[in-house]
Amino acid sequence: MEKGDCCAATHEYPHPFIFEVKLTRAQRIRGLILGSVLVPVRVTLAAFFFLIMWPIARLRLAGLSEEERARPVTGWRRWLFHPIVLLLSRAVFLSLGFPWVKVKGRRADLKEAPVLVVAPHSSFLDMLVLCPTQLATVVSRYENTKLPVIGALLEFNQSVLVRRKDPKSRKEAVAKLNERLTSKGYWPQMLMFPEGTTTNGRALIKFKPGAFLAGVPVQPVLLRYPNKVDTVRWTYKGASWTQALWHTASQFYTNMTVEYLPVYNPSEEERNDPSLYADNVQRLMAKALGVPATDHVMEGRVPVSKLGGVSLPLEPPGRVTLSLLRKNGLEAREIKAALAKMIGRCRSGAQGSKASADELTSLLSLKEKQTALSICGLYSKDEAVDLRQLYFSVSALSDFTNFKDLLHSAFTLFDQESKGSLSAEELSDLMGALLGIPQYNTGALYTEASSQGKLTEESLLRVLTTHPTYQKVVNDYLQGEEAGPQPPPAAAAANGKAANNNGVTHGANGFLQHNKKFE
Repeated sequence: MEKGDCCAATHEYPHPFIFEVKLTRAQRIRGLILGSVLVPVRVTLAAFFFLIMWPIARLRLAGLSEEERARPVTGWRRWLFHPIVLLLSRAVFLSLGFPWVKVKGRRADLKEAPVLVVAPHSSFLDMLVLCPTQLATVVSRYENTKLPVIGALLEFNQSVLVRRKDPKSRKEAVAKLNERLTSKGYWPQMLMFPEGTTTNGRALIKFKPGAFLAGVPVQPVLLRYPNKVDTVRWTYKGASWTQALWHTASQFYTNMTVEYLPVYNPSEEERNDPSLYADNVQRLMAKALGVPATDHVMEGRVPVSKLGGVSLPLEPPGRVTLSLLRKNGLEAREIKAALAKMIGRCRSGAQGSKASADELTSLLSLKEKQTALSICGLYSKDEAVDLRQLYFSVSALSDFTNFKDLLHSAFTLFDQESKGSLSAEELSDLMGALLGIPQYNTGALYTEASSQGKLTEESLLRVLTTHPTYQKVVNDYLQGEEAGPQPPPAAAAANGKAANNNGVTHGANGFLQHNKKFE
C-alpha cells in the first residue's frame, strides 16, 4: 500500500458506500483559507477548458451520417481533434490540482487487451485515468448526453450509451459492447469501471459482468490516491460531490497513481461464465490493492450484499425504522399496536397496502410528519410506503413474534388466491416484504423450496431454516435484535477453490465468498 491510501474496513465505515472527509481542526482552517482562494480560481480555469473543448468535441463528428457515426473515427478527424481534446482534458485536471499522474506498469495494446477494467471507482475525479489511457472509449448512461459539455465529450468518445431502466436499451448496449470488444482492433480500446458505482475504496464491491461478457482478455488497472488527506471520494452516504470537489481543490496538489497489472487471459470456464470471470478478476485486483473482495452491490440505489440470489440490505430499513420510532418516544407496546393496525389493514384489503406519509403519521401516532417521511424514504422514492414491507421488516427485528409465525402470516397474505402455494413472483414479493427491499433474483430459492412445481409454506420454512445459505439469511437478517447479529462486515476469512489459468483461485485474497451454486 502507498502512504495515505487507507483501505482497511473499520467500524467507522461498516460498508464501502459510506465516506466522510476526516480533517483536523488545523486542516479545516487551512482548507478554508486556501479554498477561498484556490477553489474559485481552479473551478473557473477548469470551466474555461471545458468550454473550449465543447465545440471542438462536436466538430469531430460534424457532417457525418448516422451510418458513418456507427464506425470508428479515422483519418484527419482523429489525428487532428484527438490530441487537442486529450491536451485540454489534462488541462482540466491540472487546473483542479492534479499536476502529475504516477504510472506503474505497461498499458497493454489493443490486440493484447481490448478492454481496461479500472478499480476502485471512487469519484468523478477518476476520469483523470482517461488521460494516460489516451481517452479510451467508455460506457455511460444515455441521460448524461443531455448534460452541457459532457454530452459533447461522450459523442466525441463514441461511447456506448445505455438507458439503464430500458431492457431493450440494455440489450442493445450489450450487443454493441460485444461487437466492439471482439472487433480484433477495428474499434479503439475500451475502459470500464466494473463496480458500476463509487465506493470509499476500502473494499472492492462485486464486479458487474459487462466487461467480461465477450470473454476477451482484460487488463486490470488499479487507481490509488496516496495523499495525507483523503478528499476525492464521493459515495452513497457521506461526502457529496461538491464537498469532494471543494476539499480536493483546496489542497496544494493531489496525487494519483495508475497501475497497470498484467493482462488477464480467461480460461475456457471463465469465457463460458462471465460472472465467474468477473469474480476472479475482482479477487485478483483486491489482492493487489490489499483490500477485501465483497459481494456488495448497489441495487436500485440501495447498497446490498448478495447471498443465494437474495439481496440483503446493508442498512436494513426495519432496523432504521425501529430506531426512528424509539427516538420519537414510542415504546414497545405502542410499536406493537401500530404494527397490528398495519397488518389488519393489509388483510382487510379495503384501503390497500399503500399508505401516504400522512396516513403513516396517524397509524404510528407520531407527533410530526417528518419521521413518517423519513420512514417512507427508506422503502420507496415517493412519500408513500407499502405497509406489507413496513410491517414484516419491522416485525422480523422487533421480537414481537417468532419467525415461524411471521412466515405463516406473510405466506397467507401473499397467497392471494388461497391455493396453498406461491408463484415465483409471489415469493419475490414475500421475501421483499420480509427484508424491506425489492427482490429480483429469488429463482434459486424458488427452485430449492419447490416440490413438483409447487412452493408450499412447509417447504419454504424448511429451506429457510435448514439450508446453510438461506438459514444465514434468517439468522442474520430476520431475527429479533437480541437474537440476531448486526449485518455482517465487509468480509470474513475463508478458504477458496476453483483455479483458473491465471493462477488465481476463488477466495485467493482470503475473504469470504458464498457458495456460487445458490447465487
